[in-house]
Amino acid sequence: MLPTLENKQQQVTWEQRLLKNAGRPKTSLKPEYQELKFTLHRKLLDKINLEALATIDNQRVRGEVRQALFSLIDNEPTLLSSLEKQQICEEVLDEVFGLGPLEPLLQDPTISDILVNTSRQVYVERKGILELTSVTFRDDAHLLRIIDKIVSQVGRRIDESTPMVDARLADGSRVNAVIPPLAVDGPLMSIRRFSQDKLMPADLVEKRAMTPGMMELLEGAVKAHLNIIIAGGTGAGKTTLLNALSFFIAPKERIVTIEDAAELQLKQPHVARLETRPPNLEGNGAVRQRELLVNSLRMRPDRIVVGEVRGGEALDMLQAMNTGHDGSLTTIHANTPRDGVARLEVMVSMANSNMQMVSIRQQIASAVNIFVQASRFSDGSRRVTNITEVTGMEGDVITLQDIFVFEKRGLSPEGKVMGRFAATGIRPKFYEKLLAAGIRLRPDLFDEVAEV
Repeated sequence: MLPTLENKQQQVTWEQRLLKNAGRPKTSLKPEYQELKFTLHRKLLDKINLEALATIDNQRVRGEVRQALFSLIDNEPTLLSSLEKQQICEEVLDEVFGLGPLEPLLQDPTISDILVNTSRQVYVERKGILELTSVTFRDDAHLLRIIDKIVSQVGRRIDESTPMVDARLADGSRVNAVIPPLAVDGPLMSIRRFSQDKLMPADLVEKRAMTPGMMELLEGAVKAHLNIIIAGGTGAGKTTLLNALSFFIAPKERIVTIEDAAELQLKQPHVARLETRPPNLEGNGAVRQRELLVNSLRMRPDRIVVGEVRGGEALDMLQAMNTGHDGSLTTIHANTPRDGVARLEVMVSMANSNMQMVSIRQQIASAVNIFVQASRFSDGSRRVTNITEVTGMEGDVITLQDIFVFEKRGLSPEGKVMGRFAATGIRPKFYEKLLAAGIRLRPDLFDEVAEV
């Protein structure tokens, strides 16, 4: 399919913005420029001893390596302007100390996702919208070196025997990489950026992800030790919302977090963080979330926070919620609260196939108090679309009731999603638990309506 004029304009705009931000001219896109850069990179590695430099202060190291690079550039027959010399020097430094062509993207705080589709194409997500960049790698071998550099830093490896890996960067960003033979056209990598600016509850309200009344209700639910599950699709903002709600946990409580890739940013002083471990080359030594969750019960937690429930650990989490570990928080992939209930049923069945469905539903109904549904819309905005209470069971069916909903009304001429947050007028059954915890909500909270 031929690119449209609009797509071309978007690509040019992005390219100009990237090059402007990085202060680098377009010569970096020429093949001969790339060849010169890699020649300098090889000569630099032959000239310096990186292991010896590892003991020196990072800024001093970069300064000394930069001086060595300038001397190498001066000896090259290629005529370069001072700006081009500065550019090629910074790019080689990125290769030595960083992640090569990805470094300018990683330095841009407005980018939330970096999607590498082989060495020839890199997309980024900015404010929920995907944009094609001008960033490329020299070849697949270059991209493979960058991937290997990332995974080796966290003690993992990627090769033909293990062609798929999860890892994380030093700042906590999640990385997933797939290489041939699983990736047909070449190595693939996605980086889910880890925002250093943690969104606080007030920020979510200001961004109109929810209303003040909705946040007030969730604040009361967290403080009253209700069990909350945040549901949503990929990129819907589940972890962001989980981080924000954790702000309401009292600093005196002991929190145990369990994650596949550590990315939660809890600010309480008493947090014990646990992370899963993949199997080794022989296929042994894996530690799954379920084992960590069982172990966490022996760690005297006041609250258990699971980054995401996606397997048999759902049963252990529900049992923990039912046996005195109230106030647990977790996320789950689901499009609606009702889908979230169905997914929990499936995951508990995975853990214990002999358990009857009625027993599974009883576990869910007695353990979970609230489902919070997060959604991402076509304009890139993220909103809480449902706050739903689990009220119990009628027969063999789990009953739910919405407390707050977001009603989509259409799109504005600019493509922005229009709608309104509305309380259903129902006072939740867990309101008595809030009163017992000394939490009183304002009387008009359950009648709140807000247009967006």
